[in-house]
Amino acid sequence: MTPRVPIRRHAALACAIALALAGCSIPAKLDRPAIRDDVSLAGLDVAARAGWPDAQWWRQYGDPQLDQLIALAMKGSPDLAEARSRVASAEQSIRAATAQAGLSVSGSAQVERQRLSDTGLIPPKFLGFTWYNQGDLGVQAQYDFDWWGKKRNTIEAAIDQAHAAEAQHSAAALAIQTTVADTYLGWLADQTRIGIARQAVETQKQLLAIAELRVRQGVDRPDTVQSARAQLAAARQTQVTIESSARIRLAALASLVGVSPAELPPLRPRPLPAAAAGLPDNVGVDLIARRPDIAASRWQVESALRQTDVARAQFYPDVSISAMAGLSSIDLDQMFHSGSRVFGLTPALHLPIFTGGLLEANYGVSKAQLEAAVAQYNGTVLGAARDVATQSLTAQQLAGRRKEQAREIAANQQLLASAQSRVQRGVSDRRETLGAQAQLLLQQDDEVSLHAQALSTDIALIKALGGGYRATAPDQVSSDTSPSSPTNLPGDAPHERH
Repeated sequence: MTPRVPIRRHAALACAIALALAGCSIPAKLDRPAIRDDVSLAGLDVAARAGWPDAQWWRQYGDPQLDQLIALAMKGSPDLAEARSRVASAEQSIRAATAQAGLSVSGSAQVERQRLSDTGLIPPKFLGFTWYNQGDLGVQAQYDFDWWGKKRNTIEAAIDQAHAAEAQHSAAALAIQTTVADTYLGWLADQTRIGIARQAVETQKQLLAIAELRVRQGVDRPDTVQSARAQLAAARQTQVTIESSARIRLAALASLVGVSPAELPPLRPRPLPAAAAGLPDNVGVDLIARRPDIAASRWQVESALRQTDVARAQFYPDVSISAMAGLSSIDLDQMFHSGSRVFGLTPALHLPIFTGGLLEANYGVSKAQLEAAVAQYNGTVLGAARDVATQSLTAQQLAGRRKEQAREIAANQQLLASAQSRVQRGVSDRRETLGAQAQLLLQQDDEVSLHAQALSTDIALIKALGGGYRATAPDQVSSDTSPSSPTNLPGDAPHERH
């Protein structure tokens, strides 16, 4: 008689054969890809900044109106609401991936009434009945052994995607904040320029009145009146252009905040705040952790790497065990008797032997997606370096232009004072004074425009420096983070995360 082989030996032999068959084509595990860990900003000759932007960087301008506008934008912006929905979707993806791992238990209950065929395999006349009832009540449990990490890596990839969504939310918040601040400070600059434009119009009116008087008296030719009228028309055109710009900025602010222009809080003209400049000393190293878009790209790389592990695990066999316990009877009155009990235990092994190249194709797709994520990350880092360098050099250039503009205004003020002195002494008429005043107003308007450009560049530099965001490095986050809260979600504003 042939000796019986124990069941455990059969199972071990089956697993060994399965692994041997599967191992013939399992690809090697990918190493962590090499990515940039600093930003190439060496040799950038710009002034030093006091430090990195604060999480609420806009408060440095000391403007309660700006604080109120940004607070409203954080509550009502559609773009930020969309970013929040992506974070919520990523969290639910973690829940879904977690639910598919480990033990699953389900229950079932059904009652069936069926008529037997008179011409079937067993005619009713032999059974003594034509109709019968079938009742089933049971509980099924299944557990998949995740020996190769397929489900674990799926969960971790979903967690990495949630981290990326959080960083993208912070990037969206920063974009809204900087746009609101830039638009509002531009509106303040327009208000100052409108005042200058009105003075310029009044000056040109006086010059026109003097020209008309001199022509009537036969002192000057009629062309001087036409020239004065052209100058007045140009001044009025400038005033209309600036006033239109202010109205457009208000409409843009209303759109950013998520209200109609009539619902905007009352805004009053204020002096423009000072513009900072320069870079932190350690910008080349720390910028990667300070930019939310770089952090999002980094988490995308981590997620793509996990997905390659998931695709690789598909080459291994799946081992699971399922159990069933319940009641089954064709006589409903006997359903809950001990004789109606049913039990089952089913170990299962599923081995991918021939899939027509599907596994290889899926693995190739995951590798390509990883390479694309790495390329996107490196491109984001290079773009950040270009952004920081561009805004820093622009700020430096504007600072130099503003110094020269201040010298030019001082010189025109001296010219105006000299002209006024000559008028008082009676050696000159008011045309010289009005001409000097008109020239000074043009220089003052240019100075306000340069100041507004400097503030806009300062805001752009703050955005380029991350606006107070602080990322947690992927290798510092535990893989068993709670599915319902992958990390501390950023609030309505980018903030420090340690």
